[in-house]
Amino acid sequence: MTEMAKAAICTGEGSAFEFADVTLDALRSDEVRVRIVACGICHTDLAVRDRQLPVPLPIVLGHEGAGIVEAVGEGVTVAKPGDRVVMSFHSCGECPSCAVDAPTYCYDFFPHNWSGARADGSPTLFRDGEPLHGNFFGQSSFATHAIAHERNVVKVPETMDEVPLDVLAPIGCGLMTGAGAVLRSMQVRKGLPIAIWGAGTVGMAAIMAAKIAGADPIIAIDIHDSRLEIARELGATHTINGREDVAAKIRELCPQGLGYAFDTTGVNTLIEGAFHLLAPMGILGLVGASDPADTLTLNEAELMGGGRRVMGILGGDSDIVTFLPELMEHYRAGRFPFDRLIGHFAFEDINAAIAASESGEVIKPVLRISEEQ
Repeated sequence: MTEMAKAAICTGEGSAFEFADVTLDALRSDEVRVRIVACGICHTDLAVRDRQLPVPLPIVLGHEGAGIVEAVGEGVTVAKPGDRVVMSFHSCGECPSCAVDAPTYCYDFFPHNWSGARADGSPTLFRDGEPLHGNFFGQSSFATHAIAHERNVVKVPETMDEVPLDVLAPIGCGLMTGAGAVLRSMQVRKGLPIAIWGAGTVGMAAIMAAKIAGADPIIAIDIHDSRLEIARELGATHTINGREDVAAKIRELCPQGLGYAFDTTGVNTLIEGAFHLLAPMGILGLVGASDPADTLTLNEAELMGGGRRVMGILGGDSDIVTFLPELMEHYRAGRFPFDRLIGHFAFEDINAAIAASESGEVIKPVLRISEEQ
């Protein structure tokens, strides 16, 4: 059975998101139809709009959705109608990466998340009877309803019943990426220093996770003093404005070098500078979206001689089935107060929410799309 929905459609760089009525396809056996309550706005959505990623347009974006399950395919066991769920990225479940619980590195990530359709090429959305690109990150949650999949839906634990979905929504991408990079990818050790370049959603999540891990010192670097102030409140022991001599200040704080450096900016000159600040066996983790033509120049002897490592990270190496509930528990216990980053907007104000994100006025905009009850 098909379902009607209202969606915000991205048509391309320089264009506002446009609202239109769309039709969701009938569910397949492994699919879930969700009434969307809220959805975070992520930098990746804007990267698609600006044609920095090979995703077809026009398309319904949105990949930090949360809502109430309305219907499930016959093969779905992870959720049932009426369940509160959060959504994240999709994966095949069969490739060598998925086989070792590393779905962020799924061999078929593109067709399952960025192709604008199901992996078999069939559409999940229609407008005026014609196929419309959707299935973005296996969901396309800038809409009143979305089709998701058994592998990218996580039921909200009963311990989180008092936490609204418009708070939990953004946990499935940026927050997961920053926290996962610290707790899972780099496995930050207690007592070792970490520096984090960029205090947006991903960087702030990394700061909170570094505090959970017991890193010391925790150094936040950004060019916005307002964000550095929040970073201190969330766990940074030291902050540095990026317009200052960052390397000199870090060397003063950590004369033996950094145990961990984490870049969320994607700026190659900053990444190369961070590499030179690593201690022996230090790890440099990269999550920033770089221009596809950019390259890094690293000294081979420095890399090899000290056992230093440079690590590309996707989604914080997260297995969402286990890691999202773990982050929710950290939130419930007061260790991961990501609600401090959220600014709420009505669904119809999506373009204002995007502008607030791009200006730095709001760190993590979240759209309120429907009432939870």
